[in-house]
Amino acid sequence: MILNLLYFLGLLICSSQDNCAKRSNRHILDCLLNGQLRAVLQVTISLSKVELSVGESKFFTCTAIGEPVSIEWFNPQGDRIVSSQRVVLQTESIRSRLTIYNANVEDAGIYRCQAANAKGQTQEATVVLEIYQKLTFHDVKTPQEFRQGEDAEIVCNVISSPVPIVTWIYNNREVTAMTDDRLGVLPNGNMQIQKVGKSDEGVYRCEARVEARGEIDFRDIAVIVNVPPVLTVPQKSFNATADRQESVSFICTASGSPEPAITWYRNGRLIEESDQYFLKGRSAELTVRNIKQSDGGPYSCRATNKAGTEEKELLLKVFVQPHITQLKNVSAVEGSQTQISCTAEGEPVPEISWRRPSNGQTFADGDKSLDGRMEVRGRIGTSALTISGVGLSDSGWFNCEAASRIGGHQKGMYLEIEYAPKFQSNQTIYYSWEGNPINVSCDVIANPLAFIEWRRNKQVLRTESSGNIRIYSTEGRALLEVTPMSDKDFGQYDCTAGNTIGRRSQEYILAQADVPSNPYAVRLSSVSQAMATISFTKPDSHGGVPISYYQVDFKESVSEDWRVVRSHGILTMVLLTNLEPNTTYDVRVAAVNGKGRGEYSRIESFQTLPVREPSPPKVHGQSGRGKAFQLSITKQDDGGAPILEYIVKYRSKDKDDQWIKKTVIGAKDQIILQQLQWNTEYEVEITALNKLGPSEPAVYQFTMPQKSDITDTLFSGLGLGAVVGLGVAALLLVLGLVDVSCFFLKQCGLLMCITRRFCGKKTATSSKSKDLEEGKAAYLKDGSKDPIVEMRAEEERITNPDDGSPVNEPNETTPLTEPEKLPLKEENGKEALKPDAIEVKVHGDNSIQTNEGDSKA
Repeated sequence: MILNLLYFLGLLICSSQDNCAKRSNRHILDCLLNGQLRAVLQVTISLSKVELSVGESKFFTCTAIGEPVSIEWFNPQGDRIVSSQRVVLQTESIRSRLTIYNANVEDAGIYRCQAANAKGQTQEATVVLEIYQKLTFHDVKTPQEFRQGEDAEIVCNVISSPVPIVTWIYNNREVTAMTDDRLGVLPNGNMQIQKVGKSDEGVYRCEARVEARGEIDFRDIAVIVNVPPVLTVPQKSFNATADRQESVSFICTASGSPEPAITWYRNGRLIEESDQYFLKGRSAELTVRNIKQSDGGPYSCRATNKAGTEEKELLLKVFVQPHITQLKNVSAVEGSQTQISCTAEGEPVPEISWRRPSNGQTFADGDKSLDGRMEVRGRIGTSALTISGVGLSDSGWFNCEAASRIGGHQKGMYLEIEYAPKFQSNQTIYYSWEGNPINVSCDVIANPLAFIEWRRNKQVLRTESSGNIRIYSTEGRALLEVTPMSDKDFGQYDCTAGNTIGRRSQEYILAQADVPSNPYAVRLSSVSQAMATISFTKPDSHGGVPISYYQVDFKESVSEDWRVVRSHGILTMVLLTNLEPNTTYDVRVAAVNGKGRGEYSRIESFQTLPVREPSPPKVHGQSGRGKAFQLSITKQDDGGAPILEYIVKYRSKDKDDQWIKKTVIGAKDQIILQQLQWNTEYEVEITALNKLGPSEPAVYQFTMPQKSDITDTLFSGLGLGAVVGLGVAALLLVLGLVDVSCFFLKQCGLLMCITRRFCGKKTATSSKSKDLEEGKAAYLKDGSKDPIVEMRAEEERITNPDDGSPVNEPNETTPLTEPEKLPLKEENGKEALKPDAIEVKVHGDNSIQTNEGDSKA
């Protein structure tokens, strides 16, 4: 005890001196006892018991007294501690410091500090290190996600020493206090929710407590419930037609939490947006554009989220219009058997049939033709038409028709028949005469083309033949030109044609021609005063050469001179004209061919009709311009003598008017009545007159229309250009009159300027009255009446046209009575500006005769 006290006292004293502070314990004791007193080895640790939380750091100091030569530390396991990164030893003379960084539970226990002196004596001290765990939450995740319907375990990993008490709180209530049996706390402190649902989502608090230390901590954990995707497909099957620029849209809606992502697959491959595929509405709608046949098949819609994946299949059925893929032209030899086939594809597989455009005949699978030569057999997508005993009539187009419920396709093939030459002309006998060239045509059809040659007496006639025989060859024809020079050139000629199929010959005869025989049965078909129609029967023989025309000879019976008329072509009827009336004629007929004129027929006689009065003319009419009416006369039977004149009588039917008579010279086709009354019905009698007398009168009735508008009266016959021209002319006339008035009254205007320029500045004022006086005097000197007296005389002769009084006509028309001459009036009461007679205009060679004494200027 005393030594210890001395030691600490010496330590205290020496620590205040610099030279003593740096010395060892031994020196300190030497200082205290002047080297006479020696201390006993003792070891002390600054702390005897320490509580340390996990993760904290602490150091301990060990001090040894009594000249220690070594100080060492030992861990709770009894192992000497070696300095490391977490456990560090620092020793200086009589002190040693042990530092523990980041303590953990394994560091707990009794640590010993042992000191040894030079004599080998040891002394130690201990310190108790207690390690406790604070409340610590390890890897507590938030949010924590669960799949709907599963048992959810909300993990809250909290540790401490001693073991903490864990409490769960939801919506401010302890879970253990809730009545929901699905909620509970597991032994490990985690919370369990059985068959978790979307309604269980929210924030759950995990609270931990250590009662001994009054320590508390918590973590809020968000719980998210993920709902697996649910796919809804409104339509699972789609139809489309390929190669029609069609598009189809698949719709696939998905629900779930979180919102599912929709992807599309085809044949296991992800569909991405491109020119062909278009995605819309977060990929909920897939549009397949410009559908082709290869686009048909299943498409998968897949919805995915954290809770799972759902997939549904949609089917696109692509219909393909029928398309004929194989059809070839075929060649066959006449009489053989051939087969033509047709292959087509499409969806659905089309049915194939055959049709001949030439006659509309059709053949389906299993059909046969009426003669049994054609038969159709087929299988899916293919059809074969077999023809037995192929003939030329089978040549031509055959149409293969592929059809399904969505459309059809047609394609044609040509069946070519190869055959031996066939001669086309049925004429094998030709006629000619010496010196007359004749063409003998050998027309041949063949497939392939045939060679053609002419033979005579088994000798081949060459193309380059000269003299009276020549050959001209073209494709399918060989023309033999023979100019007979003597009898030896007539006779048999042979035409031979051949190709790879066969060889054939045909005989042609060149015979000598003759003139035609005589026509017979000459008869009179019709006759009039100046014309006669002769008909006859053609001759029995044309002499081997076609008849060119018929020659008809006729003459007066008392004459010896025959007149000749040719027929039009080979018509057996001839019209004889310019005959004399009531005259007997002789007629004969002969046929003419290339060789010459044949024999005459027997002479026949006939007599023309005598001259008589003409037939009544045929009349029809139409309204003319203004108050005119046009009568048209159809060509009539003149009775054998020219029409000399027409006698026209007309009158109004509304009143008891007298007939007005007109004489029209010559045969006319039109007569125009003018200055008729509006809205008045007329009757007309027209009589034709020839040298033997008048015909029966032709009666015609017509009604004049209502009076038209004045503009229609003035301009109905004028075009737009004429109307404009008249307007311009009227304007110029008005301007001229104004200028003249200005000249005489105001001494101004264009005329005044011209007068002053060319006649000097003298005005016309002084001479105007003189000129007017002289003009009046001149008028009176020419023997005419005063205009005022004449006007009054005319007014006295005016009568109202509505009273029905007729108007006097010129001398070429003779009225049945002689009424007083009165000028016509318009309906408005003004005098007509035209002559007082109704003019009758005649279109023809002659004009109406008039009497100059009755005409007015």
